[in-house]
Amino acid sequence: MDTSLLDGEFAPRTTYLNTASHGLLPARAADALRAAVQETVDGRIDMVRWFELIERARARFARIAGVAPGRVAVGSAVAPQVALVAGALPPGAEVLVADGDFSSLVNPFAVRDDLKLRTAPLTELPDAVRPGTALVAVSAAQSADGRIADLAALTAAAREHGARTLVDTTQATGWLPLDHGDFDYTVCGAYKWLLAPRGVSFLTVPEDGGGLVPCQAGWIAGERPWDSCYGPVEELAASARRFDTGPAFLPYLAAERSLSLIEELGPEAIGAHDRALADRFRTGVAELGHRPVPGGSAIVAVPGLDGAAEALKEADVAVSVRAGNLRAAFHLYNTEADVDRLLEVLARP
Repeated sequence: MDTSLLDGEFAPRTTYLNTASHGLLPARAADALRAAVQETVDGRIDMVRWFELIERARARFARIAGVAPGRVAVGSAVAPQVALVAGALPPGAEVLVADGDFSSLVNPFAVRDDLKLRTAPLTELPDAVRPGTALVAVSAAQSADGRIADLAALTAAAREHGARTLVDTTQATGWLPLDHGDFDYTVCGAYKWLLAPRGVSFLTVPEDGGGLVPCQAGWIAGERPWDSCYGPVEELAASARRFDTGPAFLPYLAAERSLSLIEELGPEAIGAHDRALADRFRTGVAELGHRPVPGGSAIVAVPGLDGAAEALKEADVAVSVRAGNLRAAFHLYNTEADVDRLLEVLARP
């Protein structure tokens, strides 16, 4: 990874190992955010320019995801975008999800009592796809413990049985190279590994829209938005933009800059850096007598170590606790010294 690109971008005042909860904002994004706030204060709002920057953010995400920009819809959160997929399923359709997957991915299907929601262990998910399964929805990396889904096997099983696939890449895109075009739909909250503020999320769909109904469409989803402000929208966008919801300006203006950093560094290089730090922590915490969840994830969960969270907080080491696990997440602004600081606090009696 070309670390010179990080010069001046980050200056955390803690040992921050909690990207799985929220990423840090790079300086370039913070500068863009401050400028937009000042423009809003000064009454110099230029919505045309701001929308152009949002389109630039869409294009940056598309390149990171490996798809055409026309397949990317912008939104504010994962659950409403998943709800578009859930709402397009016919009554009686079977949806298969992993046990304990993140609720924003699962609940939009659960609230429809006319769907058949079935769960299976993550490692058994490909074998659980069967004739009649309409959709398989899974997180690329699990929030609670960082385990990575076998997406190749899952996609092959779905194709064999005629099922569509929906992959939540919120805990993966930015460090785990993925071709989003391999799946029917993907959703991604950008405030974690893509280092954007909350309020930025992306939905990718097939070129034909994947049968989704643009039931959230407003003027912004028109083929000519500025001509679509009043009455029914006469012509929806031909691209995935028909599934856009009105983007929050300030988060997206910052996100465009954050995505530029991810794009410059590249998910492959970022992932190699992140995983090396994660492996260093797995080795070190195992030497302390604990058993971290195995795997090659940038997220490391240690079952039964959740009681150490308070001591870590007092030592200014930021981690999180999920499902009884102490969860540490390593990203491009972390170093070996951060890993060693975490291990040092955990080794205290």
